Amino acid sequence: MKVLITGAHGKVGRAATQAMIDAGHEVITTDLSRPSYERKPEGTPRYVMADLTDAGQAYAVVHGVDAVVHIAAIPEPTGHAPQVVFQNNLMSTFNVLEAAVSFGVQRFVFISSETVPGFFFPERDFLPEYAPVDEEHPIHPQDPYALAKHFSEQLMDAAVARSDIQCISIRPSWVQFEGNYENNLGPQIRDASVLSPGLWSYIDVYDLADAIVLAAESDLPGHEVFYIASPDNAGGHDFAEVLTKYYGDRIELRDLDRPDASGISSAKAQRMLGWQPKRSWRDYLDADGKALQKDDGAAG
Repeated sequence: MKVLITGAHGKVGRAATQAMIDAGHEVITTDLSRPSYERKPEGTPRYVMADLTDAGQAYAVVHGVDAVVHIAAIPEPTGHAPQVVFQNNLMSTFNVLEAAVSFGVQRFVFISSETVPGFFFPERDFLPEYAPVDEEHPIHPQDPYALAKHFSEQLMDAAVARSDIQCISIRPSWVQFEGNYENNLGPQIRDASVLSPGLWSYIDVYDLADAIVLAAESDLPGHEVFYIASPDNAGGHDFAEVLTKYYGDRIELRDLDRPDASGISSAKAQRMLGWQPKRSWRDYLDADGKALQKDDGAAG
């Protein structure tokens, strides 16, 4: 397929671009970064700078592709004014999806967020009703980021109702790569009392990229929503034990696939997409949450 990847210069966009190329697809990329006008290394995908909140620019980059992977977004709500986050994230999705419907694009993969249920950046705190959280969990978003992602998922529903496009929304957990594992997950690995709204969940960016490729290649009809999270939790803690210790009976504990389960379930993605995660925090960090020392092959 000819696949457009938006937000291609972010951590998820870069990994998804390479995974899509490795899967044999022709890739076109777009972001807000200025293009380079030097000779490109062989195999570099075509890049077009575009502001997707402008409908004309969105239509220009979508024209002629078979599938769209829409990653571009302000990635969380705290660094911009609320109206900026909401307008940017919702209107960019609207414009790209409208273009895809207009041009008869076959598949649309939308990178949504684990924040959609609403317990990540709420103005009035509340907890998940049960864990591990899955796609059936009730949705009560409060912040502009989660609201925009939730409304964007509804745009996917509307698109499949009025066209033949197939849509998949992916809700990734906290995305990690080799450069941020120690800083982000180290404290939770050392001490389970370092809490997060995702209940010790995370996802490796390269496992997420594999899921994105599977979603783009999928022939699932309509619109499906999938959580993507590592099956284990940060630190390998006994999930039932730490959930009860730190939350008591305020969060219902449901069946676990493994003792060190994640706070977010990806069982649906494994079942329907055939996604099989291959990486863990253990590939990057030791039991104390410190980066593993690389063996450089030097003689001792």
